[in-house]
Amino acid sequence: MTKRRTPLRFSVLDTAPIVQGSNASQALRECVELAQFVDGLGYHRFWIPEHHGMRGVASAAPAVIVDRVASTTHHMRVGAGGVMTPNHSPIVIAEQFGTLEAFHPARIDLGLGRALGGPREVTDRIRSPHDRAATPFEDQIRELLELFDEQIEDRVTAVPAEGNRPEIWLLGSSDYTARVAGALGLPFAAAHHLQPRNTIAATHVYRQAFQPSTLCPAPRTMISVAVIAAESDERAQWLSGSLRMKISRRKEGQPVRLPSPQTAEHYGYATRRVAADELDGVFIGSPATVSTRLRDLAEATEADELLIKTDLYDPSDRCESFKLLADDLLAHSHRHTQ
Repeated sequence: MTKRRTPLRFSVLDTAPIVQGSNASQALRECVELAQFVDGLGYHRFWIPEHHGMRGVASAAPAVIVDRVASTTHHMRVGAGGVMTPNHSPIVIAEQFGTLEAFHPARIDLGLGRALGGPREVTDRIRSPHDRAATPFEDQIRELLELFDEQIEDRVTAVPAEGNRPEIWLLGSSDYTARVAGALGLPFAAAHHLQPRNTIAATHVYRQAFQPSTLCPAPRTMISVAVIAAESDERAQWLSGSLRMKISRRKEGQPVRLPSPQTAEHYGYATRRVAADELDGVFIGSPATVSTRLRDLAEATEADELLIKTDLYDPSDRCESFKLLADDLLAHSHRHTQ
């Protein structure tokens, strides 16, 4: 196997999950605290997605959280993973993230997706269906990119965006988004944690479609993946009972916020299997178990970076999961770099 010229990078995706017995304020504080913790572990970037109307998720305003996280960390890049383009006009996105880049030079990322990020009855209040559908996704991206360029006279200008371009990525789980990212010469982040079965195909489509650009001269791929790591395989499986219970209750039409593993164990979810393939996209186990699977995924997709999402009930277990991975993955990555 050919060794990498540069280390495989590892980053963090956090939704500010609201667990049972918690609230949005606490979840947002814990999101910032997690960012501060992983900043000291050597993770490359920290992303916050855009979700609306989800009672177990507090990341509804990524630009606001990005500023808070960037202001309280020192090393990592910080960004939205991602802003959902149907919900916003390009000029508003450019103004917000141009402002963020001005405040935090060379540290801001702008990931862009084409989903709604929430139930339609909620997103309809954010932007009308007519406005959402008025401009095709690829045209929205082109318009947004132009707003970060030096503007021509008599042309609409997003003033804070001029000269303050963040690092721009396209996010998705489909071949369509992969193809658009390639055609526009942009980096592509594949949502393995949402659609694990299409990840390899999407990254292949991206590389086939890729056209070099000034923003991205060569293909760049990042894979988001859900991980639960603990000191042993047995403890990791026990901790994952929370996720098993949440998934099962949702499928039964009785949705709950993420419960504690003790609650999940009480109701028999600690070892219960959920529906077939339900947890296929979640890597669960000790650092040795999980890191092997992560490296295999990176090799299969030719990924430059893995974006790790970990939802656990207890913030200390979440921090421990990221620390165990950092101790194993980051050390291994640097050892195997030429």
